[in-house]
Amino acid sequence: MSSLPLTLGFVPLIDCAPLVIARELGFAEDEGLALTLLPQPSWSALRDMLALGHLDAAQMLSPMPVAMSLGWGGLAAQVDALMVLSVNGTVFGLSRDFAARLPSHPGFGDPVAAARALAQAQDSPIRVGVPFPYSMHRLLLDYWVEFSPELDASQFEIVTVPPPRMADAVAQGTLDAFWVGEPWGSAAVARGVADLVLPGRAIWAFAPEKVLAARHGWIAENPETVSALIRAVHTAAHWLDTPRNTSLAVEILARSEHLDLPRETIDPALSGQLSPALGHAPVPVDRFLMFHRNTATFPWRSQAAWIAARLGADAAEQERARDFYRSDIYRDSLGPIGVDLPGASEKVEGAMRHATAVASSRGHMILGPDAFFDGGTFDRHPKT
Repeated sequence: MSSLPLTLGFVPLIDCAPLVIARELGFAEDEGLALTLLPQPSWSALRDMLALGHLDAAQMLSPMPVAMSLGWGGLAAQVDALMVLSVNGTVFGLSRDFAARLPSHPGFGDPVAAARALAQAQDSPIRVGVPFPYSMHRLLLDYWVEFSPELDASQFEIVTVPPPRMADAVAQGTLDAFWVGEPWGSAAVARGVADLVLPGRAIWAFAPEKVLAARHGWIAENPETVSALIRAVHTAAHWLDTPRNTSLAVEILARSEHLDLPRETIDPALSGQLSPALGHAPVPVDRFLMFHRNTATFPWRSQAAWIAARLGADAAEQERARDFYRSDIYRDSLGPIGVDLPGASEKVEGAMRHATAVASSRGHMILGPDAFFDGGTFDRHPKT
């Protein structure tokens, strides 16, 4: 029996890995699917390709389905997130020139120290590159600025730069700082033009970074295909989070049809060993990037509501946003094959400072820390 062809879009980043591995290692073929992966030059290009029906599904920034479905920014379309592809995996960095002008270097990994250092740059706005307006990168930056007493939004000028061009923009002096997904932060370090200051997890310990998304109508018309795709990508995510597979994952991603980058630029994100500056020894970052651990693939409806709230949505829009993260389809696709599923589809975001056992279908679920750096929480239904 021939496999069903599907065309999926992606932007060349480490966290496209579940799609790449699902195809390259035959997990999609095992589910009767033949995946074609089409790289896109920017998130706006990928958005339009999906909305216009040129792609069946796509890797997307986690806020994109919420923004598109609420009709915000560019081409609107009702798009749902079927599952999370990756948690964390981003970095905030400074150009070497800008860092040299600061009275003190903020070091690596401390959001409070980094805020104090940036507060000393008062002469002109700090030009910060982010890959897309509706991105977790932008939301983490905004959250950090809002809840750091030393910082003010007026200090920052936000510039949209596609991830593969971020290092070039830093080298050309267009940017003072950037927030980008790996491997493009490490690529800037390798070129000697930037220092890394924070991993994204320093702001939110469990931030959904990329999702697998598709048009709402296409999902409704192809339920069996959707379930097969979820199963294939879930298997790939589990494979990726198995340490013995890291070396092969790096080799596959380095190929020209995927990231087309040296292995040493790709390895830091998958190994969790990041070099903050050229010539510096790697620093271990726990939970830097997760594909499967701690139920990383589950599309929490509360996270969709948090995203909507941070984008400025009102209460009714936040309620609608919950429905764009399809935990119902995820459950229907993976429950029958014995995957342990959370007992609820929402939680209080930011409430867990340590690994926590929670109710689940098989009783074996441990969720990882999900704290915000300032100790805040988000509860869509707070107790009165």
